[in-house]
Amino acid sequence: MTALLTIDHVSKAYGSIQALDDVTIDIRSNEFFALLGPSGCGKTTLLRCIAGFEEPDAGSITIDSTAGVATDLLALPPNKRPVNLMFQSYALFPHMNVQRNVAYGLEREGLPRSEVAARVGEVLETVGLTDKAKARPAQLSGGQRQRVALARAIVKRPRLLLLDEPLSALDRKVRAEMQLELKRLQHEVGITFVVVTHDQEEAMSMADTIAVMHNGRVQQVADPVTLYSRPANVFVADFIGDGTLIPGSAAGGTFTALGRTLPCANPASVTGAAVIMLRPEFLSITAVTDPEVVLEGHVMETHFFGGSSTTVVRVGGLDAPVVISSPGAPRHGVGDHVGMTWAAADAVLIADPGRDPGSS
Repeated sequence: MTALLTIDHVSKAYGSIQALDDVTIDIRSNEFFALLGPSGCGKTTLLRCIAGFEEPDAGSITIDSTAGVATDLLALPPNKRPVNLMFQSYALFPHMNVQRNVAYGLEREGLPRSEVAARVGEVLETVGLTDKAKARPAQLSGGQRQRVALARAIVKRPRLLLLDEPLSALDRKVRAEMQLELKRLQHEVGITFVVVTHDQEEAMSMADTIAVMHNGRVQQVADPVTLYSRPANVFVADFIGDGTLIPGSAAGGTFTALGRTLPCANPASVTGAAVIMLRPEFLSITAVTDPEVVLEGHVMETHFFGGSSTTVVRVGGLDAPVVISSPGAPRHGVGDHVGMTWAAADAVLIADPGRDPGSS
């Protein structure tokens, strides 16, 4: 599929700080795309470059027009770009009711009153706020104000909607509801969404594609399942989801760590310093006498969540404990000596070029 937005070798520095470092990303039409990473990774700077509030030092940002011809976004002022930005603070006008807040941008464009009324009515119905049309922002809940801001952004029918940490001001319950709502609305209105977030659960639950960023660079662009199951490097493996990283060395088609050979997928694909990533759900606890035991350790703590439980095991030689998820209640207590097993296919081997293989 042809990209709607093409970000090509974009860099941006603030003095000695390299906010964006040779960033290249393609975003497809009608895609829900997330820019994910820790604070200071460059994701908001990239969003502001797309919106026109920052100018890159190098690179290009183009958008595919309806005629199939790329338009240089950087040559257009912010108000002329087919892009809308929904701010983290929502930026609603407190003296205007919901209807007027949503209509404001259309009125500024000088559209006929009948068209403004029709489009505002349509979008308020889409976000479920028809009955709040005459209410002011102070009379609304956090989730309702978020819907007003979203309605105001999509009523102008941009080809691309940028959302900067759109759910950060909401409490946990409302945030979970709005994650589903945003995904529904994105499909319903047929607009490409690009959301900036540091919350991996938020990105994983909403996005079709995620770009993981760190220190101004793109680490991996993939769908959520691929990011979780096949991270491209150690940073992505550590940042996305829960898991245990065991450092070691790969050579001759085997992976060695903690003084033994550990099973993993495709060991011949990596040579030198490496880690294996083990997700909690792929680990099993067994008796230390089991001939299939790969590692052993002592239970540090257990947690029961009703349908499942988590067991935390301290393994000699590892800086961090191993976390194992199991169905049902915990079957071991604190202090128990236990063994652990896993299938080779479930242990992802990742090169770790920044580490001395002799340090594992």
